[in-house]
Amino acid sequence: MSDVPASNREEVEDNTPEPEEQSDDSSDDGEASGDTEMDFLRNLFSKTLGISGEKVLDELTLEGVASYIQSGKCRNIICMVGAGISTSAGIPDFRSPDTGLYANLQKYNLPYPEAIFQIDYFKKHPEPFFALARELYPGQFKPTVCHYFIKLLKDKGLLKRCYSQNIDTLERVAGLEGEDLIEAHGTFYTSHCVSFMCRKEYDLDWMKEKIFSDDIPKCDKCSSLVKPDIVFFGENLPKRFFTSMAMDFPRCDLLIIMGTSLQVQPFAALVGRVSNSCPRLLINLEKAGGADPLLGMIGIGGGMDFDSAKAYRDVAHISTCDDGCLALADLLGWKAELEEMVKREHEKINSKAEEEQTDQSSGAAGKAESGKAESGKAESGKAESGKAESGKAEVE
Repeated sequence: MSDVPASNREEVEDNTPEPEEQSDDSSDDGEASGDTEMDFLRNLFSKTLGISGEKVLDELTLEGVASYIQSGKCRNIICMVGAGISTSAGIPDFRSPDTGLYANLQKYNLPYPEAIFQIDYFKKHPEPFFALARELYPGQFKPTVCHYFIKLLKDKGLLKRCYSQNIDTLERVAGLEGEDLIEAHGTFYTSHCVSFMCRKEYDLDWMKEKIFSDDIPKCDKCSSLVKPDIVFFGENLPKRFFTSMAMDFPRCDLLIIMGTSLQVQPFAALVGRVSNSCPRLLINLEKAGGADPLLGMIGIGGGMDFDSAKAYRDVAHISTCDDGCLALADLLGWKAELEEMVKREHEKINSKAEEEQTDQSSGAAGKAESGKAESGKAESGKAESGKAESGKAEVE
């Protein structure tokens, strides 16, 4: 379950946050708005004056990116990822016409597909969301080659941060820690009571038990609904998203964007927050993040430029995310290491799953034996009682 829609997505204009949450992030939203205006002005002046960043790639190809990484000048890589990095794990994306999540929600009888992630709809009708969560719950899928490529960047000391739109927690399963991650659209990793007066926190195991027992999760303390900490329409993005991006992106010396259509704001705007000299690599099934055509006509706009005569830093590698990561790893001399990591980690996950299944089977068998023993005791007790009654009758 990935790429959950954010509060400021383009097609949803009215996303007034709940009163109780406004105070938490309103200042960040204001700062983000101010930053966006500054980005616009910076791009306007740069384009008007004919100023572009320094060209640091030898060529605008995957080979050029690999050469730059190997040069030693690239030490702060930021990855921006979306649902496309998890589809090979069996998790559907949101927008594919036939296989995407939104195309297959008819069975939940929603007024419109996005309602399943609307906070107001959820509070009145939580059942569809939790039914969907049961189908796509974290822990049923293994990280992909792409997830482990990001982990490899971390192991080699090159990863500044991974900014993810996904809520499937596969980045964490692959070995990234909280400090390595900005889960822009939240996560299933923790959950909270929706009541502002309570806000009790629950962990992944608690929520999993509730979801798979067909219970609607209710707070132990106040009986309100408990919702995973994923961002619904009508909610603000996590505060850490805004504070981290202001620190991370000016320091970024390579931006790798994978598996996202770059249609969801404010996440999509992050591509314009790196310096004018920072190379940007897109690994995706199609090109995304291009400059707005209308703004492009007047010479401004912060989108990516893959094809024009003025292109100097943006590279599009059109492939699946896994294939693109393997190709880049091959050019870097890391392919065997990456493939070994995937094999080793998948074996660990399979082994752990088998152990849990064995434990569950043993537990079920133990309960069955216990039930038989109790039943046998009861029958024995009845028999003894019957003998006693019979003896009593004979004496009488």
